[in-house]
Amino acid sequence: MSTSQPQRIAGTSDLVVSSSPSKRGLPPLSAKDFKAGGMFGPNFRIALEALWSNRVRSFLTTLGIFIGIAAVIAALTLTQGVSAQINSSIMGLGTNVITAAPGAARTRGAIGGGSSSGGSSTPSLTLSDVAAIKKVTYVTDVSPVISVSAQVVYSNQNWNTKIEGVDSSYQTIEGWNIAQGMWFSESDEAGAKPVAILGQTVVDNLFATSGVDPIGQTIRIRDQLFKVVGVLEAKGSGNDDIIMVPSTTALNRLKTSIYVDQIIIQVSSSDVINLAQQEIDELLRQQHHLQTGAADDFNLTNSSQLLQTANQFTTILTALFVGVAAISLTVGGIGIMNIMLVSVTERTREIGIRMSIGARRQDIRNQFLIESLTLSVLGGMIGLLIGLLIGAGVTYLVGIPFVVSTFSIIIPFAVSGTIGMVFGIYPAVRASKLDPIVALRSV
Repeated sequence: MSTSQPQRIAGTSDLVVSSSPSKRGLPPLSAKDFKAGGMFGPNFRIALEALWSNRVRSFLTTLGIFIGIAAVIAALTLTQGVSAQINSSIMGLGTNVITAAPGAARTRGAIGGGSSSGGSSTPSLTLSDVAAIKKVTYVTDVSPVISVSAQVVYSNQNWNTKIEGVDSSYQTIEGWNIAQGMWFSESDEAGAKPVAILGQTVVDNLFATSGVDPIGQTIRIRDQLFKVVGVLEAKGSGNDDIIMVPSTTALNRLKTSIYVDQIIIQVSSSDVINLAQQEIDELLRQQHHLQTGAADDFNLTNSSQLLQTANQFTTILTALFVGVAAISLTVGGIGIMNIMLVSVTERTREIGIRMSIGARRQDIRNQFLIESLTLSVLGGMIGLLIGLLIGAGVTYLVGIPFVVSTFSIIIPFAVSGTIGMVFGIYPAVRASKLDPIVALRSV
């Protein structure tokens, strides 16, 4: 028969209660545990022993916490990744770029009814508007954008892609670089020449199998033949599936319309972008003969407004995900409260012995609070790791940046600690208020 090792009880001076370290899984407390740091050290050690002795139950109790925390962290990494992707795309347009599109803006700072592909709004922008905007103060470059989708054919290869009719200034505004060949010239625009610049995705799908140099080759867009004069450097993020042609060529050969889908405007500095936008707004109202008080038939947005709209979207999305995860956390908190109440019932006699030999009520309360916090924080740590793994995996599959902020690291500990305190306080107080005489009677 093995001899049990004595263990000192938190809140007492000399009396001990025997326990077997082989069953508890932790070494017994010693006198040094009661010196520095008050009673926190002994209480923490006893909490670990109690949780370890019921480790399966403790693990199941933390499930609700770490599933909820994992969901929160995964949601945060996803929304932050999406936000970073959107912000990168918007900033790629430049901080001094204004976009004009048909359709009145519904709310200030939000994107209006126009679309890059013409959308369902009534067309209202023309090449005469482009010519007028070029004369506005602070404007340095202007380009119309005419967007169509079409099948492109070379030899026995074909590919469906987006065609954009633009001016030569579009290269500067959007920061496109040429990998091969050259950009089309102003004379190509004036003569509506059938010349085209291909994105890397189009090159890969039309010319990769044959190994033919695309420069100088003739491709067919719908029923029109175009000569390839340039190949764009890859930008990634879906930007390379594109063909650019002169705006006049797109209007005459592909869309047969007098209207443009967008006007991209670059101003001299981001400091004057609001002044330039106000002047362009007044000019377009004059160009379209709009009476005072009449709604605009166009909308103007700049990078700052787009960023504001994107941030509002990601904030709402984050709040939605976190709200759903909060339900799981609440269930997990209720689970902790339930298991702590069971623990109080199971350890009633132990509580009575401690109180009868001098343990204070606050020692008993702190003991159970520490156990609740330990369960909750442990669940938060596991949830953080699982959430980061899920976030990294999903962002990799979707192809968006994996972003981890300081907030994402702090929130699991803050939330789990709060849950441990809130849902552990009632069982802890209930344990501390037990009558030691009544508690000693329990078997």
